Amino acid sequence: MTELYLASGSPRRRELLMQIGVPFTTLSAPVDEAPLAGESAPAYVERLARAKAAAGHATLAQPGVVLGADTAVVLDGKILGKPENAAHAQAMLAELSGREHQVLTAVALTDGQRCESLCVTSQVRFRLISVQEAQRYWATGEPVDKAGGYAIQGLGAIFVTALAGSYSSVVGLPLSETAELLEHFAIACWQASPPDAEDTHPL
Repeated sequence: MTELYLASGSPRRRELLMQIGVPFTTLSAPVDEAPLAGESAPAYVERLARAKAAAGHATLAQPGVVLGADTAVVLDGKILGKPENAAHAQAMLAELSGREHQVLTAVALTDGQRCESLCVTSQVRFRLISVQEAQRYWATGEPVDKAGGYAIQGLGAIFVTALAGSYSSVVGLPLSETAELLEHFAIACWQASPPDAEDTHPL
């Protein structure tokens, strides 16, 4: 059985992999996340995903496959990173307010011999967000470590009026595309029950 390693500290990516029943071990693979001069958003996230996978694989003492991923929120071609402080977070929400933006997530898998990667783009539209709402949202603590300063799977869901693309990709890992990549490395989904799964029977 091929061992899978997740080169990410994101609890959301861990939950998404568990959701599709894929066993894995988490490892740390810090990389420099500074964008290169003139680098497009798709090229940026895919480069980082591949770098994380490679950095993770370099730490292995035995054969295995490493998954790296990176997510970026993009507005008018500009990457909105994680907020540096309250003012930065509120400024980002003001930019996103009442508009459509893109969320890009790249996934890369490597076994040390080959590396395969892809990038998924989703469109997200926000309703208008008042200054007071942005302040209250920051006070919840949720936006602190989130790209674009919001979490679609959390309290920030109330801002979203439309989504075209992959919901799981916006959260942090496009599950359909990730399952396809895993298959290329002989790693099957549905090996384990999802967390807190309960048997259900139709009435």
